Amino acid sequence: MNKPVYIIVAADEKNGIGIDSKMPWNLKDDMRFFKEITTKTKDPQKKNMVIMGRTTWESIPANYRPLENRINIVLTGNPDYQIEGARKSSSIHDALDQADDSIETCFIIGGGSVYHQAINAPFLTGIYLTRIKKQFNCDTFFPDIPDKFSRITPLGEVEEEDVSYEYLLYEREKV
Repeated sequence: MNKPVYIIVAADEKNGIGIDSKMPWNLKDDMRFFKEITTKTKDPQKKNMVIMGRTTWESIPANYRPLENRINIVLTGNPDYQIEGARKSSSIHDALDQADDSIETCFIIGGGSVYHQAINAPFLTGIYLTRIKKQFNCDTFFPDIPDKFSRITPLGEVEEEDVSYEYLLYEREKV
């Protein structure tokens, strides 16, 4: 597997990402950013892959599943779990093994346990983080970003309703 692999996540000031298996905010520009980053390819013949846990899949409204113009892979340990419109995988590694030549970039899109599995993996290229400059009531948290992702590129700032947030790309220092 030699595809770039990114985590994409929105987190509040305390790294909160969810409560009761839902996002605690509704930020339209962040959803636009997420769709743009995970859909856009340099090669128009290719698609990107989004990898998510079962709970994340179930949290997406049915009329938005699968996420369009992307290959959707749902991680589940249940071989009998039925998924319509997406592929099923038992692990992140197995999911990444499905990234053939038709795939340009792989994105890990949640939830919490999937992020925890991926954050220190050697295959991880970088992290797209929407940093929400506010605290929300959360029961699921994003892990601390490892020091090896020390190159931070600001990608924009947004103010929406009473919430301001910024888009950041964390990458390893180029050697």
